[in-house]
Amino acid sequence: QVQLVESGGGLVQAGGSLRLSCAASGRTDSTYTMGWFRQAPGKEREFVAAINWSGDSTGYADSVKGRFTISRDNAKKTVYLQMNSLRPEDTAVYYCAARLSGILSDSSTLYPYWGQGTQVTVSS
Repeated sequence: QVQLVESGGGLVQAGGSLRLSCAASGRTDSTYTMGWFRQAPGKEREFVAAINWSGDSTGYADSVKGRFTISRDNAKKTVYLQMNSLRPEDTAVYYCAARLSGILSDSSTLYPYWGQGTQVTVSS
């Protein structure tokens, strides 16, 4: 089992920045890929970014490429999502997820472990 706890959400004006963190505990001795997803009101959960165990492979949704950066610090068992140039359409609950595989995936169904989510609100 892997437990995930997100933090860093909040209210920011359009064009601003936020950094989300996701702290992992439990079965963290295995290789696992981490992902960030988000869900806006009335919409389905969507993929944002993912990173493999070593951090040398990352993937992003087209909507956030060039604005968001995913990274990880395995010594701290923490994954980060740096979000720059935020837009009102980035408003959502952001979730951290983990899968015990070294392969990146943008499918939420392939991530068995999830955090509780953190709200990000971008005002225009």
